Amino acid sequence: MGKKRNYLLLVIKGCCMGAADVVPGVSGGTIAFITGIYEELINSIKNINLSALQLLFHGQFGEFWKKINGNFLISVFCGIGISIFSLAKLMNYLLNTHPIEIWSFFFGLIIASALLVAKEIRKWDIFTFLALAAGCVSAYTITVLSPASTPQTWWFIMLSGAIAICAMILPGISGAFILLLLGKYTFIMAAVSELRIGVILLFAIGAVIGIISFSHFLSWLLKNYHTLTIALLTGFMLGSLNKVWPWKESIEFFKDTHGIQQVLIEKNVSPATFETLQTCNGKYFFSEELLTLYPCENSQSLIQADPLLAHAVIMCLTGFFLIWGIEYAARKLKK
Repeated sequence: MGKKRNYLLLVIKGCCMGAADVVPGVSGGTIAFITGIYEELINSIKNINLSALQLLFHGQFGEFWKKINGNFLISVFCGIGISIFSLAKLMNYLLNTHPIEIWSFFFGLIIASALLVAKEIRKWDIFTFLALAAGCVSAYTITVLSPASTPQTWWFIMLSGAIAICAMILPGISGAFILLLLGKYTFIMAAVSELRIGVILLFAIGAVIGIISFSHFLSWLLKNYHTLTIALLTGFMLGSLNKVWPWKESIEFFKDTHGIQQVLIEKNVSPATFETLQTCNGKYFFSEELLTLYPCENSQSLIQADPLLAHAVIMCLTGFFLIWGIEYAARKLKK
């Protein structure tokens, strides 16, 4: 940790993590893994413990900063913060206006990430395959759960932060999607966009408690069961592909805190089936039967859905080769 570091590069990696964390279905942990900072991040967070706090309270600031690898952590978390606050609105806009292209991009990104992480598995045996399968099933199960209706009390906001941050540092498990399942994604994104400091602080306190607690467990797993843990994390990534499949039919809707209709439940369909659906303002895609339950507010904007297959393939390949390009560049920089 005493070696000379490129802290600007760490900030950029943090920005990439933050960009992923605001998207339901994509994990910041995945980005940390493919950019080569995952284990250092987990171990650095783990070092924020009682002995580190004792150094801080006794005024030994230099020793405290060195123990927690402070320069590394502040660089990465600055990047995450910059990205979350600057990209929250942009990502929501892109997902609302170009959903097929954006989800295709993330689909390719996650496939490439899973393959790169799988390269770290040095020994394949029955236990490795079981860990991989367990990760796939767990992540897939999470992606098909229906979002819940939950309170907006202070303790639940903190609890949401603690649970979501644990998912955010797990490759393949999206913290933003966990917030969606907890019924708090729209609420938290609105708080960030509108700079509601009280809500943000409560969420941040829960996140700090959650990440420090969980990092100890994750660090222990990586130290004692490295191959099995990597296989499990690879499985998480593969299982999460269900969430980022580009072609979805909207099944149920809800109204957010601003009274705007948002999709609640979707199901994956083939591009051919998608072409039979209709879209309202290019945002929601549903069958003729559902139009009777959820009529389009502006009937003139109701048009036949276009699967944009060529666009999807191009964006998927872009995401795939972007990850391999980052990995190639990282190896060159390391040399």
